[in-house]
Amino acid sequence: MNAFAYYITAAVAEIGGCFAFWAWLRLDRSALWALPGVLSLVVFALLLTRIDSVFAGRAYAAYGGVYIATSLLWLWGIEGQRPDRWDVVGALVCLGGAALILFGPRQSF
Repeated sequence: MNAFAYYITAAVAEIGGCFAFWAWLRLDRSALWALPGVLSLVVFALLLTRIDSVFAGRAYAAYGGVYIATSLLWLWGIEGQRPDRWDVVGALVCLGGAALILFGPRQSF
């Protein structure tokens, strides 16, 4: 699996896990929602370790852009709220930054 696929899968796992807690604590759902939430967050953490990067901080920084874009897709697909143009422009800027971090040329010292 390539880095982008890991990032997307990790983002879905993180958002799903956090949404489970949101449902429990903000939408008055059963506390049992926390169980799949915790499992999903563990999957998220495991997936991020699969990113081929020497430094965790760089992998996490690039992940941020993918997370933002995936969150807006969640907003639209799961919560039924279409992102507005500023959401889309912001996500594109973040994805551009993530691409620079992930694929930018590196100097070796």
